[in-house]
Order: sequence, then structure tokens, then C-alpha cells
Amino acid sequence: MDFSPSPRARQWHARLQAFIDRYLLPYNAAWHQCVKDDVFPPPFIDDLKALAKEEGLWNMFLPDLKASEPGTGLSHLDYAPLAETMGRLPWAAEVFNCNAPDSGNMELLHRFASDAQKQTWLAPLLRGEIRSAFAMSEPDVASSDPTNLQTTMRSDGNDWVLNGRKWFITGAAHPRCQLLIVMCRNGNAAEQTAHQQHSMVLVPLNTPGVQVVRNIPVVHHRAPEGHCEIVFRQVRVPKDHLLGAWGQGFAMAQARLGTGRVHHCMRTIGQCELALELSSERALERSAFGKHLSDQSNVQDWLAESRLEIDQARLLVLKTAWMLDFGKAPASEMRAQVSAIKVVAARLQTRVVDRAMQVFGAMGLSPDTPLAYFWTWGRAMHLMDGPDEVHLRTVARHELQKARQRMGQTAAYFTTPEQMCAQPHLSA
Repeated sequence: MDFSPSPRARQWHARLQAFIDRYLLPYNAAWHQCVKDDVFPPPFIDDLKALAKEEGLWNMFLPDLKASEPGTGLSHLDYAPLAETMGRLPWAAEVFNCNAPDSGNMELLHRFASDAQKQTWLAPLLRGEIRSAFAMSEPDVASSDPTNLQTTMRSDGNDWVLNGRKWFITGAAHPRCQLLIVMCRNGNAAEQTAHQQHSMVLVPLNTPGVQVVRNIPVVHHRAPEGHCEIVFRQVRVPKDHLLGAWGQGFAMAQARLGTGRVHHCMRTIGQCELALELSSERALERSAFGKHLSDQSNVQDWLAESRLEIDQARLLVLKTAWMLDFGKAPASEMRAQVSAIKVVAARLQTRVVDRAMQVFGAMGLSPDTPLAYFWTWGRAMHLMDGPDEVHLRTVARHELQKARQRMGQTAAYFTTPEQMCAQPHLSA
């Protein structure tokens, strides 16, 4: 395995970094002011998006992007350092049409949509003209087990009829959100196995019966694009709005989450790198009790621990990207690997950012630095896309399965009395 950036990745990363430095960072304060004033999306976003598209910095996350589709499809391994760099400025990804949840939704549509669905929804998403959301989690059941999901879809003539409630649906409050990909329980669920009881359906946001109830703050942070609660009351959509095959919603959701978690984790690593940079510079500048913070042994320990943890996490995520690109790992191993990076990234962000906030003192709690937002998002990562405990269980089950397959092979490493007596004697 070679995780060093390829020449192509280095080239695109240099172009991306130069674009961010020249065009995005000068607008950072204006972006925050627009959000504060409820002007969203900010008026300059479209100009930045047009410029990014013109420079080819567009749809970089889709390895299977067709020649006829707009963008620069990179491998997962080549895209990873770009995602890390975009993560440092949380609003940057939208400028390059690489933002969640649209990136995951575009991948779903790319893999499973019919030609008509691609023309209606994928094409404008690839062009960056509309936004979308993925509606899966529900307030009334433990959504960490997707087989619990209760929002229903039943057949009625030429339509599907949906009823249910979803929440924490990212992107649904964006003014340009036009599409919901909704995970539903099949009308004949009782006749199917647990993992074949759900399907996905494409629901235009303006469909009668779809109600965006509220934008839910996450740890008191209100995202302008929204983490919304949505109610579906007798929502009717045509039969041709079914995405993929009937009963394959669970498998499709798993396919979507794999690459999406690599993107999330690399953006997290970018935020942690920035937090470490900020806290290191702060430690050199500030003095307390007669010496700089950088001379305090506990602060030195914090900086060192953060560096070790960031580099360890990056290597694990890059290994996962490599495995996705080359596709040689069994499905169970791939699931365990994806679960592992999700847990590691969430833990990394809360630890590294918490240390940085401590170095900054009161300023670390304020909106004057990005640290408070980074910490909020890191804390949310312990729950979103499944809580840490679920992913730890996935990793543990994989380890136990490997143990069952090799049962007895480690016996030679024991040193019981019986084995000591049975050991061979070497002749002189």
C-alpha cells in the first residue's frame, strides 16, 4: 500500500489550495455575516461556483464520472487530501459541488437511478443547480438499527403513498433543496427478511403532504442549510420514483455510507489540522505565570498527542480509501474498516478540538475562531451515521468472525506445562 499522493492528486491539490487561498478565504468573514443576517446562500456563492467549475475544480469525488458529465472524477485516494483541505473551511465544499449530502446522493443516483431519473435529478445536481437531502433517521425509533425505520410506502394504483416522520435531515432547509431521497418501509415488509423490508423513493420537496417542521439546532448550533424534521402525510409520488430495486434500500444505504464516511473523516482531519495549527500558534503567543503556554509541559503534551492522533487517523482513512479504490477486501472487512474510521474520526475531533479550545481559553468558546463549531460538529459525529457503539459492534463482530475461522491456530503460543513437556528437543 502506498498512501503518498499521486502526481495527479498533488496537481489538483495545489490548484484547490490556490483557489481557496485566492478566492474563498477573503470571503470567509462575509459568509459568516450573511449567515448571521439570514442571507443564505450568500450572493457571492454562485460566482465562486461558476469560477470553480470553469477551473475544473468540480465534482471531484466521483471516480466513475462519465466523460459526458461535468467534473473531475478522482479516485478515493486522490480525492482524500482534497477533502481534508476543504474541511478546513466548512462552507468550501459547496463551491466545488463536493458537499454532503449531495455528494452521497449523486453517487446513489449515479449507481442506481434510471435514465429518466438521472436526467431529472442527477444532471442538475452534477451541474450544481439544485440541492438535495437524504431522509433516513426517525425520532420515534432507534434509527441506529435501520431495520426499525417505520416511515411507510404503499402501492395505490399508479402511485406510492408515503406516511411518516424523519428528522436531522441535513440540507433540507437550503433554499435550493428540491429532492428528498427517502428510506421507507415496504407495504409488504412482513413478507421479507429484515434487510429487504425497505426501499428508497425520490420525493420532490414541494410534493403535497411534505412538511418541513423545523430546522433542529445541533448542540445549539443552527446550520443554515438545515438539519430538519420532516413529516410525510399521504404523500403521493408516481411509481417511477422508486430508486433502484424494491426491497434494496438497506443495501443501497450501506453503499452510500461507505464513500461518504471517507469524505466526512477526511474533512474532519482537515479541521483537526487547523485546530492544531491555531493552538500551536496561540501557545507561542500567550503567556501565563511568567512563561509562554508553549513552555508549559501539559500544553506541549496536548500538542504532541494531537499530532500523533491526527496522523494515525489519516493513515487509517487513507487505507480505507485505498481499499475502496482497489476493491479487493471482502464485504465484511470493508464494513468493519468503514465503521472503524467513523469512530476514530469522531473521537479525534472532540479530543483535538477540545485541547485547542483549552489553549485558547475563553476565546475558544466564542464565534471568533472556528473551534466552537468544529467541536459541535465533532460531538455530533459520535451519533450521526450511526452511534459509535454500533460501529464498534461491527468491528468486534468482524474480529470474532476471524477468530472463529482460525480457532486453535494460536495454541502454539501458549506455554502450559503440557506443552512444555511436549516440546521437541534439539540434538547437539
